[in-house]
Amino acid sequence: MIPHAASWKVSRSLNGLMLRRARECPGEHDGEYIPFLTSLSFIHKKQTMIHYEPEIRVALLQNYSEAHITLKGDFSSAHGRILEGCYTVTVDDGWVLLADSSGKEIVRQKEILLQAGSRSFFTVSDVKIGIDFHWQRTQEQSFRGDLFLSASRDASFNLINNVLLENYLESVISSEMSAEAPLEFLRAQAITARSWLVSMLAKKQEARTSTPQRTGNEIVVWQDVNDHDGFDVCADDHCQRYQGITKIISENVHKAIESTRGHFLVYGGKICDARYYKCCGGQTDVFDTAWEDKHYDYLSNISDDVKPHSPVCTEGDARRWLTGRPSAYCNTSDEKLLKQILPAFDRETSDFFRWQVAYEREDLEEIIREKSGIDFGDLKNIEPLERGPSGRISRLKIDGSKRTVMVGKELEIRRWLSPSHLLSSAFVVTVRRNTYGEVIGFVFIGGGWGHGVGLCQIGAAVMASKGFQAEEILTHYFTGAQLKKLY
Repeated sequence: MIPHAASWKVSRSLNGLMLRRARECPGEHDGEYIPFLTSLSFIHKKQTMIHYEPEIRVALLQNYSEAHITLKGDFSSAHGRILEGCYTVTVDDGWVLLADSSGKEIVRQKEILLQAGSRSFFTVSDVKIGIDFHWQRTQEQSFRGDLFLSASRDASFNLINNVLLENYLESVISSEMSAEAPLEFLRAQAITARSWLVSMLAKKQEARTSTPQRTGNEIVVWQDVNDHDGFDVCADDHCQRYQGITKIISENVHKAIESTRGHFLVYGGKICDARYYKCCGGQTDVFDTAWEDKHYDYLSNISDDVKPHSPVCTEGDARRWLTGRPSAYCNTSDEKLLKQILPAFDRETSDFFRWQVAYEREDLEEIIREKSGIDFGDLKNIEPLERGPSGRISRLKIDGSKRTVMVGKELEIRRWLSPSHLLSSAFVVTVRRNTYGEVIGFVFIGGGWGHGVGLCQIGAAVMASKGFQAEEILTHYFTGAQLKKLY
């Protein structure tokens, strides 16, 4: 149950966002509406502290032209109409259309809010997950909470789920990792995900501190929260995996959420921007390797081991580090443990601590041309220019017969060099040549899975299996951060 002081409900009208205080005391301030001026008006501009549980706007579908939904239970429209059953969502010249199974138009508005009854949920067909990654697929997914449809362009719309934070986190924890993972790991994951989300919502109120560069020979791009307009987070890996009630919420997940409810990582009077990913590859990286040029003391380079590893400083360091298999919590091939930690489709990626990808020159040229939109001609060389301390590349030079371009940061490099994405940008490059010295292919030898900043999920799960408590795990990955209960 939500504490009395935290009993607030966010409602979205056609005129914008409104905040309704839904007191548990019957009749007191019932129906009172207060303007909701920012995504989270309870966050002061100069700090990221909160005092009650917020509602989150999660985009399940972005810029779709058509979707099929099933409303199970009672959903009420703004005009008091009760809806149930199968519906199709389309867009007509900036208007969102909701039609029933016979094709009859039910609602036509710029924005449509359907408020769920207490036991109601909705199902969405053909939801893409793992978008642009090698595990991309479609699923039918079900969600509790309100359903919000908003026109995003003349011919597309966003489908958004409005859900309370702790309910959202139950699904995130079950979607990101196996619900049967060790309890102390799930507790650490819950605190990390909760902290990142609220920190991100505060960050969205700030202007970008820097702008991605797109000049002729320099392309530096990163994706972050300011890229989302009209909602708080997406439902996929680029934010946090959120699959509603599609995933079974285990007793361990319930325990993890309830035992950490309202707990956040805090540093210097602010909630931490607590990032996480699958596997660091032996040591973590720093914030500006993947995103803007900012430094956070609590997101420092640490060894994922009881003994320290030296950070990567040179290309020689990188080759020695990435062609070796140093001891680390995340260096595990224990199938029983991995089955306990990872969802089924993540276990399709078996080699994640150290991995290798090889391309013929012509194949890689085509991949880069398709991903970057640039014709480099014949590839001559791929050269790392800047690395973070984990070995992840933040700036890479691609040299071709027609163009030479520097590209960054971490995720953009991964995107350019794979039909989906490379597992990480921590790799060294070997150029294959024929007997005439001509380039015929490239081999990438790499380590880790994800951006490497903050919590290493596999490492944290292994630590929990060894008896570490959630607090110890978080102290390991977030240097100097403290735990604080805020609601």
